[in-house]
Amino acid sequence: MKTLHFISGGETGGSRKHVITLLSKLPKDSVSLVVLQEGALSKEAEEAGIDVHVFKQSSRYDLSVLNKLIRFIKDNSFDILHTHGPRANLFGTYLKSRLDIIWVTTVHSDPKLDFMKTGVKGKAFTKLNMFALKKMDGYFAVSETFKQNLVSLGIPAAKVQTVYNGIEFTADKAVPLSRESLGVNENDFVMTMVARLHPIKGHEVVFRAIKTLNNPDMKLILVGDGPIKAELEELAAKEGLQDQVTFLGFRQDVDSIYAASDVALLASYSESFPLALLEAANQHVPLITTDVGGVKELVEPGNTGWIVPIKDDKSLATAFASAYEKKESGELKQMGTKLYSFASSHFSLQQLADSTMNYYKKLAAGKN
Repeated sequence: MKTLHFISGGETGGSRKHVITLLSKLPKDSVSLVVLQEGALSKEAEEAGIDVHVFKQSSRYDLSVLNKLIRFIKDNSFDILHTHGPRANLFGTYLKSRLDIIWVTTVHSDPKLDFMKTGVKGKAFTKLNMFALKKMDGYFAVSETFKQNLVSLGIPAAKVQTVYNGIEFTADKAVPLSRESLGVNENDFVMTMVARLHPIKGHEVVFRAIKTLNNPDMKLILVGDGPIKAELEELAAKEGLQDQVTFLGFRQDVDSIYAASDVALLASYSESFPLALLEAANQHVPLITTDVGGVKELVEPGNTGWIVPIKDDKSLATAFASAYEKKESGELKQMGTKLYSFASSHFSLQQLADSTMNYYKKLAAGKN
C-alpha cells in the first residue's frame, strides 16, 4: 500500500511539523511527499530522508501541475492520496475525479477560519475548501473537537478518525540558548509563543494582558513569521511593549528556545492539537493555553499549566501572574516535570503513526 501526501509547501506552522514528523515515522518505501514550492518544509523533509517531489507552479492559480500529478500518481501506483490544507484539498477534487484512488485529509485547523481577515477572496477560498472537504473518503481529525466540527458540517462520524498529534519525546532536554542571545535577562520571566503571525493566533490579546500587568520583568518571545508581522511590531511599539516583546521570526531551534524559557504560551482562537505545546512539554516547560482543540487532553490546570478562555486578556493576565508567582516560589519547574511525564507517555509519535496506518488499512479493506 503506497501513500502520497500532498501539501502546498509554504507552511511554516504546525501542519508543516505534523507532516514531517509523521512521514519520518512511516515506512520509507511506502510513502512520498508532493509540494508545490520549495521552502523550509521541503528542505526539512529531504533532511529527514522523506521522498520529496516538487511540482512548481508559476503562480498559485497555475493548474498545469494537475495533469503532471495525475501521471506521477499513475506511474508510481499510489493507493492513497492524503492531502493537507485548503489548496491541496481543492486540487484533490480534480485528482480524485480522474483516478481510482482513496482520498483522505488531515484537518489541522478550523476550515471556517483558515482565511480569516482576507476579504472577499478569503470567503471564496473558504467555500471551495468546504466543497472539497465533503468529497473525501476519510478524514483524520487531530482532536475530538475537530472531529465534531466535521460532523457538524454533515460528514459522517464513521468516516472521521481522531489521531492526536505526537512527537518523538527525548530522554534529555535540549541545550538551552543563552538568554542574552534571545534579548532577555537571566532573572526575567520568559514566555515563549511559537505560532504563525496570523490573526487567529491571538497575539493582540497577549499584548493587552502583558500591558495590564505592568511588570517589566515579564518578557515575551515570539517565534514564527506571517502576514501580520509589521502590524504586530507596530502594535507592540504603540503599547510601549517594545522592551518586553522580541520577534525572532521563523526558527529551527525551537527546542533550545523552549529550554531557555519559563513557560510556553498559546493564545489561539482555534487550534486542533498544537504540536508546539508537545514540543514545550518535551522541554519540561509548563503551558499557558487558551481552551482550544484538544488541549484539555494534555493540560491539567493548576498541575501542569493553565487553560483560559479565548480572547480573554483578563484571564490570560491572571494566568501570567500566577505562573510568575509559581516561578518565584520554585513550583514552576515541578509543573514542567509533571507535564513531561504525562505527555511523553500519552502523545508519542509512534501512536500517531500506528493510528494513521491502521486507518489506511481500514479504508483499503473497505474498498476491496
